[in-house]
Amino acid sequence: MGKKPSDPTEPIRLKASQYPGVDKGTACTQSAFKAGNQAFLYCGPQGGRFKAMFKLEKSKAEAAKLAAKQPDRYDVGKTAWVTARFSAEKPMPKKLWSKWLDESYALATAGKPAKKATKKKPAKKAAKKKSKKKSKKKAR
Repeated sequence: MGKKPSDPTEPIRLKASQYPGVDKGTACTQSAFKAGNQAFLYCGPQGGRFKAMFKLEKSKAEAAKLAAKQPDRYDVGKTAWVTARFSAEKPMPKKLWSKWLDESYALATAGKPAKKATKKKPAKKAAKKKSKKKSKKKAR
């Protein structure tokens, strides 16, 4: 028989740290995970229990149903953040936190390749402008 971990946020934090481009920090007593400038997970101990906060969009309706049935365990904020509270004895189901974590990370990284592409375009335009100016000077 396997012994349950004393900190049920450990597997959540481990998976979050394995996504590409993730920075881990601390916010109050919680572990904070960001991708670029966007936070996608806060988790850790809180008041004798544990909590995990996910940024959700598609799964927000599912979270609202859970919050209606178990308001002491789930809370859907006015923004995209959903909070899950749990204990070592009754941890958050892995299938649920894994799904929410994937979604939260995806939301944090949405549009990143487009941003990188736009950062490169002005540099190319600037280089073209310089070469045009040189061409004009040579023509004079």
